[in-house]
Amino acid sequence: MPLLAWLFFFCVSLPSAQADEWRFTDVDRIVAVSDIHGAYDALVTTLQESNVIDRSLAWSGGKTHLVITGDLLDRGPDSRRTMDLIMRLEHEAPRAGGRVHQLLGNHEVMNLIGDLRYVSDEEYAAFLDGESVDERELWYQRFRAGKPADADDQTVRSAFDEKAPPGFFGHRRAFRINGFYGKWLLQKPLMVVINDTAFVHGGVPPYVAEYGLAGVNGTLKEDLLNFMAALSTVEDAGILSPTDRFRDQPAILAKKMEAGQFDDVLVTAAQIVIDHRNSPLNTPDGPLWYRGSSVCSGLIEGDALDTALSRVGATRAAIGHTTTVTRRVQQRINGRILEINTGILEPVYGGRGYALVIEGNALSVISELGETGLSPVVAPRRVGYESRTIDDDALADILTSGAVTNVGQDDGAWRFVQVESGNETVLAYFNALPKDTTFAPELAAYRLDRMLGQDMVPVTVRREIAGVQGTLQFVPAAALSERDRVADGMGGGAACSLDKQWRAMHVFDALIHNPARSPLSMLYSPDDWQLILVDHEQSFNTRKDWPAYLANVDVTIGDQWRTALLELDDERLRKKLGDVLDRRRLRALARRRDALIEHSGR
Repeated sequence: MPLLAWLFFFCVSLPSAQADEWRFTDVDRIVAVSDIHGAYDALVTTLQESNVIDRSLAWSGGKTHLVITGDLLDRGPDSRRTMDLIMRLEHEAPRAGGRVHQLLGNHEVMNLIGDLRYVSDEEYAAFLDGESVDERELWYQRFRAGKPADADDQTVRSAFDEKAPPGFFGHRRAFRINGFYGKWLLQKPLMVVINDTAFVHGGVPPYVAEYGLAGVNGTLKEDLLNFMAALSTVEDAGILSPTDRFRDQPAILAKKMEAGQFDDVLVTAAQIVIDHRNSPLNTPDGPLWYRGSSVCSGLIEGDALDTALSRVGATRAAIGHTTTVTRRVQQRINGRILEINTGILEPVYGGRGYALVIEGNALSVISELGETGLSPVVAPRRVGYESRTIDDDALADILTSGAVTNVGQDDGAWRFVQVESGNETVLAYFNALPKDTTFAPELAAYRLDRMLGQDMVPVTVRREIAGVQGTLQFVPAAALSERDRVADGMGGGAACSLDKQWRAMHVFDALIHNPARSPLSMLYSPDDWQLILVDHEQSFNTRKDWPAYLANVDVTIGDQWRTALLELDDERLRKKLGDVLDRRRLRALARRRDALIEHSGR
């Protein structure tokens, strides 16, 4: 495998100096954008407003370092024009003392390896100049030979055109290891660190903590180079066709290997192509696909993030991949994650171009509309609600003051309620509270969840309905229970792994002493499999031990949890929860807090 990579480098003569430069210091100004996806016009306007290029599209950024954290390609119509612009700016910027850092995103890698799920017909059409009529007819005849002799030619040709739209073969040639864009992209790193900020496409997974910059830019790049060399070998031998889908390649190769059609060189190349599916380049736990940095709470993600950032010598990371819910540049986990994928390809993502600007210790944001003086917004808390325009604070206002338009009867004291405000309709459960007590466990669980920053308990407010005092808790309309998830075998690809979320739930249940956690009180948003915790009626009793269901569970308390628990001092608990928990319950909660803090030191 290393020999194939070496042969590749020898053949195409890549400049190794650029590939080795992954860390930069004393940079006065950084401008970062992400996930352009062929939105050429929006990118141009954003870079102009950021004073990176002028009206003639020439570099005007001086010593600015421009970072694109991947995904120039796919979905949009102008991917090729976008690449051409960045390639030109790469040559112009150094003349003024600046720099352009084009990083590999998952879509660059997908185009290189032939995973073409998201390439639009317009993108293929941009490569018609690299595809001759004779070449296209040759591939059609090969395609036709694999169909029944009596198949209708027009039907077969339509199927061929759908599989390989005009420009397809020019596109594939351009992205081969010796192709114009293939050679360019294969020089690019996956991660750079500029001053104290790491830039990477997907996120900062444990892989970064384990392997550092050398693993991300060295080992993973070697995986890619080996695959590209092996793919060229089997394609040049006629074993695979450019029209063979990426996901079908392993089965095609395995079948031909079993038939004994390969010599030793082809066997090695075919095995590399087959095994590449398991490379961290292509898996959710690799830095190009990882979403934990964008969706896991700080309690869940913070410890691993700190370790990874420390390993690469950074204090924060700027990432793309996951489109921000606000379609603005966001910060989360106390500013250690800066999310810069604002959905610039408006027809697909509904966003606009925004650039993150870092000058010294100052962060600002500039939009393609010329908006200045902006700052990264704090990622909103949204537990189970699907509207992009409503966060949990706005949802709390709706539940508190919206019009109750429907009240149904459910089991026990719970009633199903519909609340409307403006164009928003919210479903919630109303739970009547006894007249002789202020004890409101669901409201206490929600407030405590927010104090901790766990972000798992849905919005809960106090409300009077039909003359009865109670709590009103938001119900995600499409939520599935843990019982449903297990029965259908879903959730394995959760952006924030279920195992991580369950570990946080265990600490929370130990803190509030919840003995009634069950598959029915564990809900999920099926769009992202974020865990939602409900039914805390038996919680907050006066016991100081842990609930029985945790007896054989390894309750893990890392530094983030320890810090959050230490911030729950007695005065803060009394101030935030004194109206919903009596003194005995508050004292018991404090004792369990102290026990968890002590447990964290073991």
